[in-house]
Amino acid sequence: MIDVRRITPDDARVLRAVRLAALADTPHAFGSTLERELAFDDADWSGRAVAGSVGDERCTFLAWHADGRVVGVVGGYRVDAMAGTPASRAVDLVSMWTDPSVRRAGIGRRLIDAVVEWARTARAERVELWVTNGNDPAQHLYESMGFVVTGDHQPLPSDPCKDEIRMVLALS
Repeated sequence: MIDVRRITPDDARVLRAVRLAALADTPHAFGSTLERELAFDDADWSGRAVAGSVGDERCTFLAWHADGRVVGVVGGYRVDAMAGTPASRAVDLVSMWTDPSVRRAGIGRRLIDAVVEWARTARAERVELWVTNGNDPAQHLYESMGFVVTGDHQPLPSDPCKDEIRMVLALS
């Protein structure tokens, strides 16, 4: 059994562990790097946990296995809110990952659903994301949930030799 729930301020250590596991497992899927995030201190992780735990500016959801392990993570944030301007009607879905031991068990769908529901509650009009070009399993999952490729692309921040493509899900 899997329980998907929003992070709490007390989950900073768990967030660190799952995020570092994600970056070690699939470095090509993320804009950040394992080396960069290994350098974050406890205050950084605590700040991330607190920020993702409440409100409608950003969120973090964890997938908890019945045995107490965290086997997935996803985040969302209002695009303009992170730049200090008024929140836009768009939410970016970020940091999506599931543990290899539970892939293809529907956990990714549940994590995405959690961010989409949070975005609806926050009155967003759309959920957007970037997916690494060639990460076909992830792209197919997003497409099966209604996301469409926009045609936008950019270099992957963690590896400019690769690119990522933009996908969007309209919520109206």
